[in-house]
This record gives sequence, structure tokens and C-alpha cells, in this order.
Amino acid sequence: MFGRNKTKTELNFIAPGTRLTGETAFVGDTLIGGEIYGKVSSQETLTIEAGGLIEGELRCKELKVAGLFKGKLSCEKLIITNNGTVEGEVASKTMEVIEGGQFIGVRVKDELLLLESQEIPEQTVTNNEKNLKSIA
Repeated sequence: MFGRNKTKTELNFIAPGTRLTGETAFVGDTLIGGEIYGKVSSQETLTIEAGGLIEGELRCKELKVAGLFKGKLSCEKLIITNNGTVEGEVASKTMEVIEGGQFIGVRVKDELLLLESQEIPEQTVTNNEKNLKSIA
């Protein structure tokens, strides 16, 4: 009415006790208190609260972890709080781990290739191994 521009901010919330599976996309900032399994994407900040979990593939602008993330992550900025744990493969421009936070995995600065899961080839038994087995 008076020429003011109203900014619209959106906030999504996945409550504790809620479990989502499959492909999920969020618009706006998102708080995760429950569990999400599968592919997740967001154009904004995702926050995994204490007790929250995301397991799978995640693409977002920024990820703050106070709960648990397991899987492949691609983001511009990753912050692991003192209660947070990130396990897996991370492609991020910046990463901050606050004392007490845990990062278990591999990090690359560019998203050229997140490590692809590779199958372990079957082992071939050499003659020496056959001989050892027959002696035993």
C-alpha cells in the first residue's frame, strides 16, 4: 500500500518422529528433526537438529549439522556443530567443524566427481594360495 516490498521467507520443518523416504526437494530454509532417507535437495540452508537424520544424497546451499548425516553431500558451506556427525563423501567450498563435532569420510573442494560406489571384483585364487589350502 505504501510502496514497501514485503520479503517472503519460507521455513520448512520435519518434526521429530517423522520419517520420509524417496526424493525430497525443499524451497526455503529447512529444519530436520525427523529422519529422511533418499535424495534430498534444497536451494537454501538445511539444518539437521540434534536427533535428526539424513541418510542418502544431499545437495544444498548450506548444511548445518547438530544431528547425523550419512551419505554423499554437495554444498557450498558445511558446518558441523559440537553435537553433529557427518559420515561419508563431501564436496564443499568451505567446511567448519566446531569442537566436539565429528567428520568421518572424504572431502573434496570441487564437485567434479563425488566418489562413485565401486564393486569389489571377485578375488582370483593363485596357484600359491591353492597350494597353501591343500597343505592346511
